[in-house]
Amino acid sequence: MKITCLGAGYVGGPTMAMIAAKCPDIEVTVVDPNEARIAAWNSDELPVYEPGLDEVVREARGRNLHFKTDVEGAIREGEIIFVCVGTPTKTYGVGAGRAADLRFIESAARMIARVADGPKIIVEKSTIPVKTAEAMLTILRSNSSHGDFQVLSNPEFLAEGTAIADLQKPDRILIGGERTPQGEAAMQKLVGVYARWVPRERIITTNLWSSELSKLVANAFLAQRISSINSISALCEATGADVDEVGHAIGQDSRIGPKFLKASVGFGGSCFQKDILNLVYLCEHFGLPEVAAYWESVVKMNDWQKGRFTKQIVRTLFNTVSGKRIAVLGFAFKKDTNDTRESAAISVVRGLLEENATVVVYDPKVPADEIRRDVLGAGKDDPRLIIAASAEEAADGAHALAVLTEWDQFKSLDFPKIYAGMHKPAFVFDGRNILPRAQMEQIGFKVFAIGKPGAA
Repeated sequence: MKITCLGAGYVGGPTMAMIAAKCPDIEVTVVDPNEARIAAWNSDELPVYEPGLDEVVREARGRNLHFKTDVEGAIREGEIIFVCVGTPTKTYGVGAGRAADLRFIESAARMIARVADGPKIIVEKSTIPVKTAEAMLTILRSNSSHGDFQVLSNPEFLAEGTAIADLQKPDRILIGGERTPQGEAAMQKLVGVYARWVPRERIITTNLWSSELSKLVANAFLAQRISSINSISALCEATGADVDEVGHAIGQDSRIGPKFLKASVGFGGSCFQKDILNLVYLCEHFGLPEVAAYWESVVKMNDWQKGRFTKQIVRTLFNTVSGKRIAVLGFAFKKDTNDTRESAAISVVRGLLEENATVVVYDPKVPADEIRRDVLGAGKDDPRLIIAASAEEAADGAHALAVLTEWDQFKSLDFPKIYAGMHKPAFVFDGRNILPRAQMEQIGFKVFAIGKPGAA
């Protein structure tokens, strides 16, 4: 069997590396027209940072895992073609700000239709709105005289930072297809690939539409939990309750469970906001404005939490940060990834720059150019935005320290040394509730922690 993957990003690269590692007899080729990205996948510095990914890639690369730029050649050879291209939220036209931009999906479908010769199983791996498979089938079958196509939905449920563990031992593998003999046969072929290492009872097969919708709804439910506990964090601060204690108490209810009840400055990443807005657009399209408003409130609460954190910094620093140096520790949307998409840090840094602060950012994995591009836009610069090479450098001479990513290394910094080098009073704003607060307050820091009593 030969598998082709269109797209060498956060989903395609790790997923194909795991399939190749677990199925050494299957030839797996990941293709992308971006030559620099493919070169990085073939080097010792992978374009995606994910714990354990290097080892998996090294095990299979050159044996049965290949990274190439020859997209058309890989399409011709592949029996199963995974589509792992970007589906960003539209910034123009109908559905702007909510609907998914499917131009890359459509482009991939048209290329497959033009190049394919013989039967192909097309697997939607990208996050897409319900009924996209129907559109892909229409494009494929209308533009090919030589191909015989089945389209499957196989959404990814990876959490960045734990993607390799998620791939090795997934909670479930979801595969949707047409309920026809040909569709069932295609689903079973893909089931057979995953069944090489995933217990069969964890592989769920559904119709196409159920699979597509399940991805959006899963992320919406998870994001809803985060926004819910973040809303309660504000109430905790007002009443003297501790949000971690509240989260632990309600998480003991078996009907609720403990996961995704950790208060923070806000959720980010490539999926949550995009998928919720996609769901909102879908509800509006089908004439369900109340349902759309309900889910949109989850995103609004997340934006409010990020804005609330920024305002807390300004308010605490005597209602002005103009000309003050603010050290921001962490820029990735979560630890153990170099992904910055929809990171809460982007909003906070922009808000501080709008208040005329000097913002010094340190992140152990995100390149300086990417930080500048995310905050300012491509090709722009601002002398008030400084990228530091270490947490200590960022904090030196700062009026305040803000932790925006829960990197483990931030828990054990040389806090007495950092305190000595900061302006007094030295303020700390813990946006992830990871710092040793009691120890830091004993040193002399004034600490604000989200949802905790006695905030600075």
